[in-house]
Amino acid sequence: MKKFLFAFLFTAICTLTACGEVVGTNSEGESSVDTAETTAVSQSAETTETPEKSAETTTQTSTATTVITTETTTTTVKIEDKVIPKEVYFETLGTVEVYDEVPLSELITDTNVTLLEPDKIIGTKKLGRVGVKVRFEYEGEEYLGKVGYDVVDTTAPVVLNSGWNPYVKLDQPFNLSSLVGYVDNFDRSLDLSYTGEVDTSTIGRYDITATVTDDSGNSTSWDMAVYVLMDIPAPEDNNPRVNFTDFVDYYCYENVSYGIDVSAWQTNVDYEKVKAQGCEFVIMRMGYFYGDIVMDDYYQQNMENATNAGLDVGVYFYTTANTEDEAREQARWIVEQLDGRVLDYPVAFDWEEWGQFQQYGMNVRDLNEIFEAFCDELEKNGYTGMLYSSKNFLNNFWTNKNNRPVWLAHYVDETDYDGQFAIWQASAYGRMDGIEGDVDMNIRINDVPLG
Repeated sequence: MKKFLFAFLFTAICTLTACGEVVGTNSEGESSVDTAETTAVSQSAETTETPEKSAETTTQTSTATTVITTETTTTTVKIEDKVIPKEVYFETLGTVEVYDEVPLSELITDTNVTLLEPDKIIGTKKLGRVGVKVRFEYEGEEYLGKVGYDVVDTTAPVVLNSGWNPYVKLDQPFNLSSLVGYVDNFDRSLDLSYTGEVDTSTIGRYDITATVTDDSGNSTSWDMAVYVLMDIPAPEDNNPRVNFTDFVDYYCYENVSYGIDVSAWQTNVDYEKVKAQGCEFVIMRMGYFYGDIVMDDYYQQNMENATNAGLDVGVYFYTTANTEDEAREQARWIVEQLDGRVLDYPVAFDWEEWGQFQQYGMNVRDLNEIFEAFCDELEKNGYTGMLYSSKNFLNNFWTNKNNRPVWLAHYVDETDYDGQFAIWQASAYGRMDGIEGDVDMNIRINDVPLG
């Protein structure tokens, strides 16, 4: 815990000058501090300026008495300049984690004043020394001061792909980043290293330990085997196929609906046959984005024929967007294509490029905000958004801070995902009359809201 005393003595104000702050004298002959930022100065006259980013984050743990400046700049609520009584004190957390949403009432753990804005969220978007304005009441008088705290990053990077296909072709350069995927809660560029040896001139198995480290020194390590081969093997597909009617019989739950999702991979779907087998809805890919927005070759046909067959319809969009502007542009494009059409399901946001996620230059927060921007743009135009993802990434990546509907992908007999979901994609290996090849099969939980 850190304890701050508001003690505005002349000698303390002089300490500010020694630390390089701009100190002036107002028209009443009183000392003032000309700064809009936090000024937290130890009475020992030692102040450390913490940069926004550095290779290491240092947390101050000193419990020395600290002087906090009064607020003399113009604020929303004008308060006459006052000397804060020396009896006023605040005990604070001292450090908070980057991006955590912390209200003043949690930052300040003990005080002898009444906080007038206890629910005010403090700033945690930048590492280092930060300050927050504190409006409070003491003995019937209102005051405005500032309290300092340190924003730190103590969270290790998350491994998204620990080496799903750890194959290197004989005599080709070894690039570990092309085999794994990782992300950090804050940093967008991480250091990837490994111990062990990989000799791509010799066929064989090579065991290494990979480590990914962020700028604050937090790291995550894992063991993996790298195989140097003459030819890279094609992925094996040993998954059993399931008839849609058997799928419906197996998941014979109460208050659910059964459906499929399709794209150009399913080509010419006969929706009359599909409906006759118990299918009640279809979610179709409208388009995708790999640098450019492209409409799915079968979207128009799927929408027309599924609607004519009396099926409930929804759309999804596959994207590799790595900026909020791109996501908003894609949402507007979707709205334009829908042209006022009423959907039975929200528009699903589908982002699946986890294999080498680091190439997109994002942190965890960035992609979550991109999803929120996508949904926000849809809502401006009368539509709602939905998050599509697997159990693994729903648990370890997505925050879904506004509780958008979730479309869960989890290919098991019984899912153990403990979050709420509106749709469960339970199989990618369905078979049914009217569709050539595989089709994804879904269960709609009817009592879970869609928005």
